[in-house]
Amino acid sequence: MIGSLNHLIDHVEEQLARGADAEIDVEALARGHATTGYHLRRMFSSLAGMPLSEYLRRRRMTRAAADLLSGTDTLLDVAVRHGYSSTEAFNRAFHAVHGMSPAQLRANGGPISNQHVVRFRLAVEGSTPMDVRITTCPEIYFAGYATRVPLLYEGANPHIINHITSLDEQQHGLLRTLAEHSPEGTPPGVVGVTDSEPDAAEGSGLTYLHGVSVTETTDLPESLDVITVPAGDWVIFRTSGPHPETVQAAWAATASDWFPSNPWRLRPGPSALATLGHNADFSEATCEIWMPVEADR
Repeated sequence: MIGSLNHLIDHVEEQLARGADAEIDVEALARGHATTGYHLRRMFSSLAGMPLSEYLRRRRMTRAAADLLSGTDTLLDVAVRHGYSSTEAFNRAFHAVHGMSPAQLRANGGPISNQHVVRFRLAVEGSTPMDVRITTCPEIYFAGYATRVPLLYEGANPHIINHITSLDEQQHGLLRTLAEHSPEGTPPGVVGVTDSEPDAAEGSGLTYLHGVSVTETTDLPESLDVITVPAGDWVIFRTSGPHPETVQAAWAATASDWFPSNPWRLRPGPSALATLGHNADFSEATCEIWMPVEADR
């Protein structure tokens, strides 16, 4: 996987050097590495801390800034070279990255927000064993209270916390009752289900569902939302320790350590976080992270 990601970076640089006619075909590149574009994008986002689309935008504007500073081409020439059909669209994209217009850059020489070429390296230490298991589940139905919140790549998401605390005791009680009948072998208890696009930018929409796993025949009130996940394999990471720091560290380690070292890849679908136990103030907890996967052959 590390080699595939670095090949992707090389492909991006080659295509950006071509200019306006560049076509970055992630799906074709992924097939050439016996994986999927979905998995490649998700791993890139997890390890780089930004989606591939954002990295492309920053690299394109870094190259554009170099062209503006080193050449005598017109603004329109530079805009077209980097894939923009108008100077207005180019100005907006440029300002979003560098905080100034192309004209201001040429007048003042900077400063600019330079995006260096990313390189991925795998550091194998073996000092932190992970409690992992693989299980196969039939089609899973997650039922609960869903909302759309902004996607955040770091730290606790206050919008998710607000959603959970906004539910009243009757709603929480309904979920606890349904959880007692969750199918064996599926995420236990009340779970947090998150579903986003593999290349979603920070701040874009994320679906979060606070709910439980149920069966297709479970009698559900109309007030509940349902997310369906096709039958398949799941990888489960168990964590125990300070909360939520331990969960967040394990989530990051799935991308940096586990997936690059094991013959599995993410398949489309949401991830779920199940809390198995916690102390009185929730500062310590035992949790399970469930991620839908498929064999990476």
